[in-house]
Amino acid sequence: MYVLLVASAFNSLTQRVHAELRDHGHRVAVELALPDAPLGDTVRRHRPDLVLAPMLRTAIPEDVWAAYTCLVVHPGPVGDRGPSSLDHAVQDGETRWGVTVLQANAEMDAGDVWATADCPVPPVGKSDLYRGEIADAALEAVLLAVERFASGTYVPRPQTSGRARPSVRQEDRRIDWAADGTERVLRVLRAADSQPGVRDHLLGADWYLHGGHREDGLRGRPGELLATRAGAVCRATADGAVWIPELRAPRTPGAPPTPRLPATLALADRLPPLPEPPAPPDAGPYRPAWSDIGYHEEGPTGFLTFAFPGGAMSTAHCRRLLDAYRAACARPTAVLVLGGGRDFFSNGIHLGVIEAAEDPAEESWANINAMDDLVEAVLTTTDRLVVSALGGNAAAGGAMLALAADEVWCRSGVVLNPHYRLMGLYGSEYWTYTLPRRVGPALADRLTTEALPLGAAAAQRLGLTDRTVPCAPGDFPRETQRLAARLAALPATAARIAAKKAAREHDEARRPLAAHREAELARMRRTFFDPDAPYHALRRAFVRKERPPATPPHLTRAAHLTRAATGRSGVTDRRGVTGLAAPDAASGPGSC
Repeated sequence: MYVLLVASAFNSLTQRVHAELRDHGHRVAVELALPDAPLGDTVRRHRPDLVLAPMLRTAIPEDVWAAYTCLVVHPGPVGDRGPSSLDHAVQDGETRWGVTVLQANAEMDAGDVWATADCPVPPVGKSDLYRGEIADAALEAVLLAVERFASGTYVPRPQTSGRARPSVRQEDRRIDWAADGTERVLRVLRAADSQPGVRDHLLGADWYLHGGHREDGLRGRPGELLATRAGAVCRATADGAVWIPELRAPRTPGAPPTPRLPATLALADRLPPLPEPPAPPDAGPYRPAWSDIGYHEEGPTGFLTFAFPGGAMSTAHCRRLLDAYRAACARPTAVLVLGGGRDFFSNGIHLGVIEAAEDPAEESWANINAMDDLVEAVLTTTDRLVVSALGGNAAAGGAMLALAADEVWCRSGVVLNPHYRLMGLYGSEYWTYTLPRRVGPALADRLTTEALPLGAAAAQRLGLTDRTVPCAPGDFPRETQRLAARLAALPATAARIAAKKAAREHDEARRPLAAHREAELARMRRTFFDPDAPYHALRRAFVRKERPPATPPHLTRAAHLTRAATGRSGVTDRRGVTGLAAPDAASGPGSC
């Protein structure tokens, strides 16, 4: 079928729906719902079989839903209506939630139901939940609804009841630090973690607080700042404390929106001298004691976990992760797992920190060099196997960081964007070495120039990844540990490590890694320090969440992903193994 996706933004869920529908053999195009583009004219130009709205903030006009079947993905169970569904679910402490695919009509979220799916609500942030359990449920419901529509026989069922709940306002999110306990504070912070944040007063100024993690040891007067760690600040609640990783200054009238920044960077000179207690030995992003980087071992396997807000890695993030990586490599392990958490793996350089820097060009240059240092350390590790374990999405330099490992494992719900061009960048992170050695030069060129997101299954068929792990988001760390233990115990692992060293020496003799880096960075430097380069305007638009004037042309072209149409055969992968035919990909936008 020809499916037209109508969305307010090409966000993570829209990208996943786009990738998986193509993977199921459908032709898919995207149109953004923009103020100056009448949707009726747009849809009539496409003449799709089905209109599907994975993420839409505005109502579909009558001239569209009256002429075409329009299915809307609502992130709430049947009967739940309104724009703040997930905010309510997280802030109210719901333990189960759901997704409903319903038909658009004259009343918002009240149309006939085509499919539903439910899911648990773990104690995580709204955006993490949205990319994880909600996205899994949404794809289950979307694929079922599309199948039912294609059959031509299914009759959707009407909703017999429902309640429209109002938008969650800042008054509803207000934290009373003197009275609110840690549980409520965390629910409020998590319900607004990416957008819009929780407005609050701190150190003489107003801020939006983004993200929240429990602190079990530190205590103090409610509302006061107690410590810093990894760019986050620790603030006392009525019965404990929480870590707040990011802050955003309110928008000044007439000025552009401000970016989210690491809390200590945002506060800058306002921040009083505070202790920075080291993270406990058992700390990590997904362990009881919080830090954005953690390390632990199980037998001969080391696990270096990290989770940076939005997947963005600043210069400081990269340098701290490199220090942790080098420390992990000093341990006597046979396998080192990089990542393994449930949300973003990495999206590359931190555009928000760059935009806020006094000299964005210099900060861009420092950030890309710090990313390259980290990737080089992974590429030159020859005394053990390194596994990149992606429980969440990866894009641009973050995707190339993953490819530096010996094996790449992805959870089944992951979306990959292995390209840079939509930010006006050539890219670095040794992609000119790692990407062709996995998929061949021709496909590497297509992936980086055509730039569509890939689902996990397609990425594995292409040879971009090695294993797809079908599990729920919260189960991925445990599954990763099980698979890594099995890998470390294999008799062939020692031989693979020995062969890895020889292969690295062979590749180095053919073309040194330094040559790849020099060529990539020469092009990046020209872009960074050219004030007229499109990168600077694209970066500002990305950070400020500016809507484009029109849907990018590469999105509006119908694309599909099939072995017959885009197969490749006889491709030799980095291990010298000839692969079977695999599908290619078409164009699309990505993340940074």
